[in-house]
Parts: sequence; C-alpha cells; structure tokens
Amino acid sequence: QVQLVESGGGLVQAGGSLRLSCAASGSIFSINVMGWYRQAPGKQRELVATISSSGTTNYADSVKGRFTISRDNAKNTVYLQMNSLKPEDTAAYYCNFRSRIYDSWGQGTQVTVSS
Repeated sequence: QVQLVESGGGLVQAGGSLRLSCAASGSIFSINVMGWYRQAPGKQRELVATISSSGTTNYADSVKGRFTISRDNAKNTVYLQMNSLKPEDTAAYYCNFRSRIYDSWGQGTQVTVSS
C-alpha cells in the first residue's frame, strides 16, 4: 500500500500563489509517477500535472506557465507551485501516486481563489 498526505491548500486572492505538498509512504517503488489532479464542484476530476521518477513532466494546458510540479525523490514528496492563480483554479486538489503495482490517491486539499 502507498499512503499520501497532502498539505498546503487554502484561500488566496486572484493573482496570488500557493504551494501544495504531498508526501508518500509505504511500498514506494523507484519507478513511479506522481501528480496532481483537481475536481471542481459538478465537474469531473482532471489532470493538473504529473512528474515521473526520472523528472519528466506533463501539464494541463490550462496551467502551463503558471504551475510548476517538482519532486524530491529522497523524501518521496511531490510539490505543486501555483502562481498567478485564477478563480477557475478553485477546486479540491488530489495527489496521485502510480507505479507498476499501486494507484493511490490522497484525501484532497481545497484550493479556493477569490476574485
């Protein structure tokens, strides 16, 4: 099993910044992909960004140039730096860990951007 603990959500004004963190523990295989997804009320969960254990990143078009995903493999932690936040970024953000065996989700952290 892989457990994920997220932190860093909150309320911020439009144009502001937040940094999300997600620490993984448990059966961590060296080859994996960690990422962030979000779900707004009444909408489906969508990809925000992912990063592989080798450092390859992938971003949703809506966040390119504003969000940066990074990871510390020694700490099994993934980060999401969110800049120039917009009201449409308001959602519950979920951390995901995917390996050959496991596909785990965090409990979610709320990000609210006021206009």
